[in-house]
This record gives sequence, structure tokens and C-alpha cells, in this order.
Amino acid sequence: MSRWLKNVFFLCGKEFKSLFSDLTLLILIIYMFTVALVTVANLPTTEVKNASVGIVDHDHSALSYRLKDALLKPYFKKVEHISQEQIDDLMDNGNFTFIIDIPPNYQQDILAGHNPTVQILIDATAMTQASIGSSYITQIFTGEVNRFLKTTNSPTPIKTAVNVLYNPNYSSKWFMGAVQTVGNLNLLTMLLVGAAIIRERERGTIEHLLVMPVRSSEIAVAKVLANGLVLFVVAMLSLKFVVQGYLAIPITNSSIWLFGLGVIIFIFSIASLGILLAVFAPTMPQFGLLCLPVYMVMYMLSGTMSPLENMPQIAQYLTQFSPTTILGSYAKDVLFRGAGLNMVWDDLVKMAALGALFLGIALMQFKSMLSKQG
Repeated sequence: MSRWLKNVFFLCGKEFKSLFSDLTLLILIIYMFTVALVTVANLPTTEVKNASVGIVDHDHSALSYRLKDALLKPYFKKVEHISQEQIDDLMDNGNFTFIIDIPPNYQQDILAGHNPTVQILIDATAMTQASIGSSYITQIFTGEVNRFLKTTNSPTPIKTAVNVLYNPNYSSKWFMGAVQTVGNLNLLTMLLVGAAIIRERERGTIEHLLVMPVRSSEIAVAKVLANGLVLFVVAMLSLKFVVQGYLAIPITNSSIWLFGLGVIIFIFSIASLGILLAVFAPTMPQFGLLCLPVYMVMYMLSGTMSPLENMPQIAQYLTQFSPTTILGSYAKDVLFRGAGLNMVWDDLVKMAALGALFLGIALMQFKSMLSKQG
């Protein structure tokens, strides 16, 4: 056992030298966990933010003022009162995305049981914001009218109070900045470990390893440990200084270290899968063509880009066997909800079991490949 550990230690040193001598690969790693992560987190989203709203209030009632005050930041800017004569010029000049026209006697008609209409004029040149923003306004006004009628009539026996404990403004940057780390880690782990094996084969250095008194398990484990350690350090630094620092996403330090425990097991799982893919691909281009579809399927079905509940039933079942899906769920629980180890230990066990399965198959195939190579 001591000889096995000693061989793994020296082989890890060889892997570090090989990795740090590849400047292009180092730049890619740094880029993926800094510039690329910030870029994805700050991409334009379909959310409505700071939409400009004008209001023409012909009613001047408690209900009309209530509707105006319900349009709050950050979805909408401060609502401005305008006159009927200004509507055409302001819409033509693009001063407002939405102009709301509340008719006279609106509150009186609502209380009388009639169905008066509120006109919403929309600048459709901002197509996405106009479509979603009009839906926002409709929902907000419907809720306000219903609450107004309940307060003026008999009180309801059940009163609902919704409190958003995390991300109260529903900012996509908070979500994407954290979960993008999972996607980048998934891709780079497969690429680095798999590329390390392909590089040995293409450069002919694998023959040097075959004449040395080392086992196939020592070679494979060394590649997992060396490349995994580099990615773990970079990922944790990125989470601390880029996600928590630069993007100002509120993540506690205790959550970061608990997430780091999951990252270690995740890297072990994905690195084992990377070795398995590299065994089946004889050249680097073929490995890339094999690796990218596997990554895309794992990431797109992981629940980090879209909810698992929106997927077909068979996809929901199969994706539970993906380490990316498990880490995505683990990251949400630990980073967003502040879950402790007693609540997420089963995710760690699942990832470790999948990693052991991948590594077992990879070692068998890797040993077979080395024997053929020899």
C-alpha cells in the first residue's frame, strides 16, 4: 500500500508539471471561472427591470392610487403622472414602455359589480420586456383589485402572507452566478482528465509509463488527483472572490466550505467519467466530439437551467443518475437555502457511489487499453 501511495505521489508530480507547462490550458481554466462566469451571470435576461411607466388617472380614487403604488422597484421605475394629451408624444418618443389609462369612476364601478377596463398602452419595440411586463402588470392589478374587494366586503377566513427568504428581487444573477460554477466544473473536469490521457497517447509517453513498475490504477488515480486538486482550488477561489465578492451574491462562508465538500466528491465522479470517455476515444478531436454531447446532455437535464418538473417523466428518472443533477440540487440546498450536512449527506453518498462505479469501469477499460498499447 505504501508503494502504491508513493507511486501515485510521484505520478501526481508529473501531472502537475504537464498541466502547468500548458499555458493555453491554464488560461482556459482561469477564464472559465472568472470572465466566463461573470459574463453568464450578467447576461440580458427575460426579467422586467426598471421599466418606465406613466399613468393617466381619471378616477383619483383610493383604488387607482393603490394600483399605482403596487408597481414597485426593481421591476418598474417610479410611476409618473401624465395627462391625456401627452400620451401620443411620449409613446412616439419612447419615454415610457407602458402607459396606464384608468377610466373615471373606476372604483365606483368595481364596487357596483361592473367590469370596467384599464387600458395599458405598450411600446412593443422592446418586445420581450413589453410582453412579460404587460403580464406582470395584469397580475399585479388583478391581485390588488381582489384584495381591495376583500377589505371592503367581508374578511376572508384565510389570509396568505408570502415571504421570500432568499433573493427577494428574483435576480437571475444570484442564481446563474452560483450554478454556472457547477457547469464549468463539469466541463473542465472531463476535459482535463480525459485530455491528460489522450495527451500521453498522442505524444507517445504512455509507452514510458508501461515500462515503469506502476499499475494502471496508479496512473488513473494520479490523473484524477492532480487535475482535480487544481480545479477544486480554482473553483473555491472563484466562489469566494468572484461569486461572493465581485458579483455580491450573499453566500455564507460555512456554506462555501460545505459546498467544497460536495465539489471534491463531484470532481472524483466526473473525472472517473472523463477517464472512461478518453479510453473510448483514440484521438483528441474524437474525445472532444464525444465529451461535448455528454456534457450538454448532463448539464441541460441537471435542473440548473430549467426545473426537472418541466421535463418528461423518463428524463426526470434517468437524470437522477447524473452527478451533475445531484450537485445542482446540492448547490441549491447549501448555497441558497443554507442547509447543513445532516440535510444533504445523501447527495454526497449518491455522488460517491456513482464515482466509484465510473472509476471501477474506467479502471477495467483503462487497464485493457494499456495492455493493447503495450
